[in-house]
Amino acid sequence: MNNPTIFQFFHWYYSPEGNLWKHGKEEAARLASLGVTDVWLPPAYKSAKGIEEPGYAVYDLYDLGEFDQKGTVRTRYGTKAEYLACIKAFHENQINVLADIVLNHKLGGDEKEQVPVKKVNEENRTEIISEERHVEAYTRFTFPGRNKQYSDFIWDWHSFTGINETGSIELIINEYGNGNWEDVMEEEFSNYDYLMGNDIEFRNPHVREELKKWGVWYTETTGVDGFRLDAVKHINPDFFPEWLEYLKTHFQKSFFCIGEYWKSDVQALLKYIDATRGMIQLFDVPLHFNFYNASMQGENFDLRTIFDNTLIKEKPELAISFVDNHDTQPLQSLQSTVDFWFKPLAYALILLRAQGIPCVFYPALYEAKYSEMKDNNKVYVELNKVDAVENMMKVRKDLAYGTQRDFFDDPNTIGWTREGIDEKGGSGCAVLLSNAGEGSKTMLLGARHANKIFMDCCGGRSEKVKLNDAGEGEFFVNGRSVSVWIPEEQQA
Repeated sequence: MNNPTIFQFFHWYYSPEGNLWKHGKEEAARLASLGVTDVWLPPAYKSAKGIEEPGYAVYDLYDLGEFDQKGTVRTRYGTKAEYLACIKAFHENQINVLADIVLNHKLGGDEKEQVPVKKVNEENRTEIISEERHVEAYTRFTFPGRNKQYSDFIWDWHSFTGINETGSIELIINEYGNGNWEDVMEEEFSNYDYLMGNDIEFRNPHVREELKKWGVWYTETTGVDGFRLDAVKHINPDFFPEWLEYLKTHFQKSFFCIGEYWKSDVQALLKYIDATRGMIQLFDVPLHFNFYNASMQGENFDLRTIFDNTLIKEKPELAISFVDNHDTQPLQSLQSTVDFWFKPLAYALILLRAQGIPCVFYPALYEAKYSEMKDNNKVYVELNKVDAVENMMKVRKDLAYGTQRDFFDDPNTIGWTREGIDEKGGSGCAVLLSNAGEGSKTMLLGARHANKIFMDCCGGRSEKVKLNDAGEGEFFVNGRSVSVWIPEEQQA
């Protein structure tokens, strides 16, 4: 059995030309050859902005590119038929598919309603700063293009907790909330229930039942194997465990599930894990920020601390590690792109270690070029392919197994070894990275590698390293680089 590896098969500014599902179908075999076991696809349902937005401004969960709504039949990524064919291709290559599930909000309502609201202080959202009044808002969703196919549920203002129709956040005074936001775990702004659009009211039992019904329909329709859950810190932590239990009971199987709790404080992530009974793995956002800070600080960053305050360190069995994703890329509001020189080091730290499950971001293999207007100027962005990543993925697939020995004894040069296992013939590797000058380190792989010769497959070192009778040798790395040393016979 191979090490698990997730691939995020999109980025925020992926072309709106509608070819992503076709592209995924074409690339399935290649990704399988690199050891990808799970692929994370973007939101597949109709956006309120049609093809002009990557799917997070959710309009109709049941429209997977099948109905003429919001100015388009297809979604940004293609048609429903192309989506299903893409999933089929991944399955034929033994790759599981993770669907991006966005249930926090809806946008692009079809009809206006008179909605009773109270304005709140945006910096302290539990503070009411107006009397109750009625505002006209697009809170009624009838989906006329779909015409009740698959579901006749109509969303109205009773289905939502808050809106931002007038340029300020307003709490909807409905029968479920008694004038309060939902109880969420994130305490930023006193309560961070409201994120955007029409915020879904999970205290409404009809809403919960509709989302369960949709979950069954979606899973049966697409055959997806698991879920990436968007914006979980804005949703009551009781909901997703209930939703997942419902699906588990219906399908008689568990689903691989990853939550996005965007917070650099690992304690908040651990608190959420406890509240959701460990049913949901989480992206290691604190580790991403360690990578980002290390890339900015250069040799002033102490590499021995790279895993401090991270989920990998505190709860590795539930950690999903990543270097960058669609939210961190340039021109995003959460922009925190790891500087390019450090990306190979960061990818080694997630792909070649025993802890956590790594998620590789689309541009690392395929690059990304895009432009966007910012401050009345067109800004051009080019995210280059990270050449070392393909080799590292192959090493993860074939060689990075067995006992891990760490050599984190220098602030600028750290390394580790993987001893290998009998089930993976010839497995084992040594990794050395530096955020300063050229370096070397004596590291032990173990007796199974006694007197073997190792070569660098990633970092450009040309010499060969011969291990001694104990399976120990001195390994080398170039400055601001990473070298991955593998047995000579494993070199392609």
